[in-house]
Amino acid sequence: MSSGTSKLANDSLASSEANTRIRRDEGMGMLNEQAARQKILDGLARVDFAQQKVLAIIPDRTRTCPMPLLFQTVVDALRSRVKQLDFMIALGTHPAMSVSAIQQWVGISAEDAKTRYRSIQFFNHEWNNRDALQQIGTLSAEEIGQLTGGLMREDVDVSINRHVFAYDRLLMIGPTFPHEVVGFSGGNKYLFPGISGPDVLNMFHWLGALITNAEIIGTEDTAVRRVINRAAAMVAIPKTMISLVVSKAGLHDLFIDTPEAAYAKAAALSSRIHIRTVQKPFNTVLSLAPTMYADIWTAGKCMYKLERVVADGGELIIYAPHIQDVSVIHGETIEAIGYHVRDYFVKQWDRFKHIPRGVLAHSTHVRGAGNFENGVERPRIGVTLATRIPAEICRAINLGYRDPDQINVAAWEGQEDEGVLVVPNAGEVLYTIAR
Repeated sequence: MSSGTSKLANDSLASSEANTRIRRDEGMGMLNEQAARQKILDGLARVDFAQQKVLAIIPDRTRTCPMPLLFQTVVDALRSRVKQLDFMIALGTHPAMSVSAIQQWVGISAEDAKTRYRSIQFFNHEWNNRDALQQIGTLSAEEIGQLTGGLMREDVDVSINRHVFAYDRLLMIGPTFPHEVVGFSGGNKYLFPGISGPDVLNMFHWLGALITNAEIIGTEDTAVRRVINRAAAMVAIPKTMISLVVSKAGLHDLFIDTPEAAYAKAAALSSRIHIRTVQKPFNTVLSLAPTMYADIWTAGKCMYKLERVVADGGELIIYAPHIQDVSVIHGETIEAIGYHVRDYFVKQWDRFKHIPRGVLAHSTHVRGAGNFENGVERPRIGVTLATRIPAEICRAINLGYRDPDQINVAAWEGQEDEGVLVVPNAGEVLYTIAR
């Protein structure tokens, strides 16, 4: 993108986001840094951490979150009370963070890490390293059938990062947003898939795909949430949760409780903060991906949160000039199968049953709703990438292509009456249509 176009895009983003904040936050309380810090200190004071070894489980940088504030406050609250305090990044299947990236994420320098925080260890989760995992049980086909309302019936092995068993308590910390697989993120999702093994992870992601993003996103109690909570109950370690509700405007509130109770409070508030209702669908949606999404695996959220408000036959454009990869971890597999509607896989299961179901789920979520009949796939909407991924790869994976250098964001704005919606910092606010 030329420097002139970049400036226009950035100015446009800033203006649009400022207007968005005003509308979203009207009548909503906010916590400033001092109030947030005090609420965390007070909440953790009510939990018995005395001489325990505590593992704090935190998100990676693909979530909007005041992590330096959280890290510093938790350390200040607990370091003198506990025997050991360490941190694990709940990567799920995301790429590992480097030492310097983790230090930047939690707001400390390399020198701080060697001196002031030398007793604290940081771990990346390793979801696909069997040596890093420990099986803790199996969910039976009968129980899976009950939890999913009969959508799935199979035995599922449940495993989790074995580091957790070296600790007396788990402290899960992170934000809650509408989520395409589980309804809302947060709660026990920081364990499954945050630090879980692939079997249960792949199972419930495919369950979410069977239900579909359009049906599940923004729903507090879902079949996937029930599976996750059941798996978490198998982790026989006391758990405390700090659930936050944040937006680009700042921190709205936080809740400290059991993972289930903190999640319920956060999801209720998130439904007020992170769900935007429009009166009619749009023919074209330009979804502007923030730089915290480094590939389509994560930037797919810019589709998930907006699928509902794209008109039948319309186009959703993921605008991300900074993205060069389909997926840093799963790119080869995705490029082999492409992006397709759910029934493309369901009705050709023998062709795809060997593919990890978490990857299949991602494929269907990005492609969205549609049908597959008599060998013909008919997606409800078009999905287009305006990224650095070449046109030939976009076509090969069954997505559209636009040259990002030819998109002037400012020129697209202000056309809602003509059926065009521009969404800055897409991926965390869910858009839906008034009923």
